[in-house]
Amino acid sequence: MERPTHPEVEGDNCLIVSLIPALRAFARTFHSDPDSADDLVQETLTKAIANIDKYQSGTRMKSWLFTIMRNTFYSHVTARRREAPGMMDDAASRLTTEATQEWVSRGREVNDAIQRLPVQQKEVLVLIGVLGVSYDEASRICDCAMGTVKSRLNRARATLLEDLGEGSARALVEQKNVLTTEYFVGDK
Repeated sequence: MERPTHPEVEGDNCLIVSLIPALRAFARTFHSDPDSADDLVQETLTKAIANIDKYQSGTRMKSWLFTIMRNTFYSHVTARRREAPGMMDDAASRLTTEATQEWVSRGREVNDAIQRLPVQQKEVLVLIGVLGVSYDEASRICDCAMGTVKSRLNRARATLLEDLGEGSARALVEQKNVLTTEYFVGDK
């Protein structure tokens, strides 16, 4: 079988490889469990490499990969709805350790608040707020109008501030400096 060649996947500084940290961060919008997020990244990369011939030159590889990931996640959600109940992990099986430092504790509060957001709001918040994707690119990735992206982002920010008992985002960041990509990318 002949391997497809494409300028985006050739060479030592492969663009796909350089996007893995961003893919891992985006995957954390769908899965709070790092292992599940990494599985989603792996499946996304497998699908992307298998279908590299469908990538259109001149478009952004990052957007293409994010779209593959988003579609993969929603395909899994649809399939899970058909599965028998009791297959999901239960909350009692997750081990937690209380943080000893206040800033770690506050960081976990922020992460937990983000995880409680509806998937569509969380997805837009991470794309724009954490990964720095433009509104236009986020609207293409999420397959919705730019106004919808802005609305979801605004609702996500408002919900987070309310959930964390903060008056403004600036106060939250200046006070604790807890909004970092560490909670989304994780260390492996």
